[in-house]
Amino acid sequence: MDSAPPPTPSPPSRTTRAAVLLALPSLLLLVLVSAEWQPLLTLDDDIARTTHRWAVAHQDLTHVARVLTDWVWDPWTMRALCAAVVLWLAAQRAWWLALWLAATCLVGTLLQQAMKAAVGRERPVWPDPVDSARYAAFPSGHALTATVVCGLLLWLLRRYGVGAVLWRTAVAAAVVSVVGVGLTRVWLGVHWASDVVAGWLLGALIVTVSIALFDRYAPAARLRVPDGRAARSGR
Repeated sequence: MDSAPPPTPSPPSRTTRAAVLLALPSLLLLVLVSAEWQPLLTLDDDIARTTHRWAVAHQDLTHVARVLTDWVWDPWTMRALCAAVVLWLAAQRAWWLALWLAATCLVGTLLQQAMKAAVGRERPVWPDPVDSARYAAFPSGHALTATVVCGLLLWLLRRYGVGAVLWRTAVAAAVVSVVGVGLTRVWLGVHWASDVVAGWLLGALIVTVSIALFDRYAPAARLRVPDGRAARSGR
């Protein structure tokens, strides 16, 4: 009697492949920055000097950049937005979703601070600074936090079937916020360009891994969406 063929392993999911694609450049950038790879440092320095010269010459734009980075896209503003959504999910009795969202944002913050302490990269220093910032430079906390919060909220909106107009508006706002906050950090001379890229990559990696874990392990739940339909929050 023929033995049964061995089971065929299931192919990796899209989120798993995306996580690998994000992890590789994130790790590479971490290694290059930690090793102080000169071509990267030179590129960072060239970008920083050019944008700082522009920031000094265009004070009106610099003022707008400071308002955006310090108030609209500040990490605490993003965390407050995340907290509001967590409370809304809890009010809908979507406990696992609320816990998952809060935990992911917390992990992002802890990872960001741990990497800053481990790498210990100095921020740009200028004789005529237009802004200031504390703590180490790598990775950009503003870029990472904006990417994590916007990515998670977009996933929630997409999963629970919001209307086309709201979806397009949310995507546009997220793209402007994530890209914009990174550009303001470089414009204001408080981050190297590679700090911002690292924040974007790591933030996207955190979102991707978190979504994959939620889809795999979270128990099925139901969430009441605004039009009264119930949407599953499990797989």
